[in-house]
Amino acid sequence: MNSLVLMVFGLGMFFIGYRFYARFIGKRIYAIEDTSLVTPAHEFEDGLDYVPTRKHILFGHHFTSVAGAAPIIGPCVAAFWGWLPALLWVVLGTVFMGAVHDFGALVMSVREKGRSVADITARVVNTRTRTMFLIFVLLLTWLVLAVFAMAIADLFVAVPASVIPINIEILLAIAIGWLIYKKKVGALVPSLIVLGLLYLSIAVGVRFPLSLELLGMTKTSATNAWIVFLFTYSAIASLLPVWFLLQPRDYINSHQLIVGLGLLYLGVLVAQPTIDAPAIRLTGSGAPPIFPLLFVTIACGAISGFHGLVASGTTSKQLDRLSDARFIGYGGMIGEGSLALATTLAAVAGIALVTNCNLPTVGSVKDLSWSVYYDSWAHASGNKAAAFVLGGGALLKSLGIPQSFANTLMAVLVISFAATTLDTATRIQRFIISELGTALKVPSLTNRYVATVLAVIPALMLVFVSLPDPVTGQVKQAGWILWPIFGASNQMLAALTLMILTLYFWQRKRPILPLLIPMLFIMVVTLTTLFVKALDFITHNPFLLFIDLFLMLLVIWMIVEGVGAVLTLKSKGSA
Repeated sequence: MNSLVLMVFGLGMFFIGYRFYARFIGKRIYAIEDTSLVTPAHEFEDGLDYVPTRKHILFGHHFTSVAGAAPIIGPCVAAFWGWLPALLWVVLGTVFMGAVHDFGALVMSVREKGRSVADITARVVNTRTRTMFLIFVLLLTWLVLAVFAMAIADLFVAVPASVIPINIEILLAIAIGWLIYKKKVGALVPSLIVLGLLYLSIAVGVRFPLSLELLGMTKTSATNAWIVFLFTYSAIASLLPVWFLLQPRDYINSHQLIVGLGLLYLGVLVAQPTIDAPAIRLTGSGAPPIFPLLFVTIACGAISGFHGLVASGTTSKQLDRLSDARFIGYGGMIGEGSLALATTLAAVAGIALVTNCNLPTVGSVKDLSWSVYYDSWAHASGNKAAAFVLGGGALLKSLGIPQSFANTLMAVLVISFAATTLDTATRIQRFIISELGTALKVPSLTNRYVATVLAVIPALMLVFVSLPDPVTGQVKQAGWILWPIFGASNQMLAALTLMILTLYFWQRKRPILPLLIPMLFIMVVTLTTLFVKALDFITHNPFLLFIDLFLMLLVIWMIVEGVGAVLTLKSKGSA
């Protein structure tokens, strides 16, 4: 099959979803046409976290915060099961689940004065459930921080040409923030100029790659050094006013992603590579079952609980008007779905164009193909984002872009969005720790500096503590070992957020089926996944078994509390 067919199907569904379904959801359920509501950005404006922001700039922040490494890594791994399951889950999951979830979390938070989904739980269910929700989110965000820092550090070591452009981008973003907010300069033209400078810096990076290994460090030492640098950066960035670095850098990144996606899809249009993968593959060397693992392997590319944290953690505090929520919330997820679709095309078709490459798990390969890349589950999961970098680079090469520049551009794309997620997650974790301090009546936790330190240190421990892999027995960093649990817990957070959204809008007598059906599906998938993983861990790794069972208990308890809230409301209504 020609990959162009899949591209047209996916992009067509995204357009229809945004044009019609998002409008229906926004009007019938979320009531975003309410012009009387004063958004938290205006009500609590402080120039630090609460800042009214033009919707295109805020879209850039939200879009790039949610579009991290996960919508790239997930489809790259899930292509092991063939192109059809990955394609359908990315497209249908985005339109009917992920975008509805993100849109709703943003609207609910704005209506509740910028409070997080976890904090709103106290009002919708009870304060006990809020504390459990906060603990669940706390554990998940630490894992997100650890995994994204490791993914970026690995790419810095594997593609040293990406180091200079990524760090130059930070300096350019600060300059843009100063121009926009202090000199009141329009955002579009300066950001496009900076985007051009970023691409120029990629050429500089290709010419002068910055490798710590050339300074005498081992690969492991170099990776660890970058991880420490990244956590230091994210801690500082999370404490800065959002207009100083977060917003302008994300605005630049949104342009970078739009250009990158445009080039990738143009590459598909020009090269029209034949799909190299089978439509579906139910069994394979060491592969877990396609159900339920497909739906947690591709998490952020279809639906992600982390997006609800971004929507209610930082985006809701910057929304200028409630009506902007459709473009930012639903539209941001459509953007991420487009990234996951491009990744899927690179993994199932683009890699067939690759020659003379190095795979992380195999080494030197002369002619790459789907069957070589996905010969075993261990190789597929170990190669992580390599299919996107190599396959995407080959698609760009078909446009006449030099191979070294194309591969570096793909790596910079991945790192830019992973770094955005990293410092946004650190800021969100600071908010969550402060909320937990309020809930537990521990005033020290509400201090922004104390909360930031507590946001970073446990994540660092997940990086530098090593554990045996329960499947292969190989000793790895704890963050990578916990990645399968991340997929399940991230999706369960989405299900719990949908549960709160369902209760919230049910109490307001709004239609809830578009929220209830995704909630039930994701709950079944994630509880089944946690159970399957528990069976894997029971004889291999007691530590991971304990975490898995703890998460299951926490989730089941919150579901029971939610059902109890429904019964209580019904009994009051009938009384």
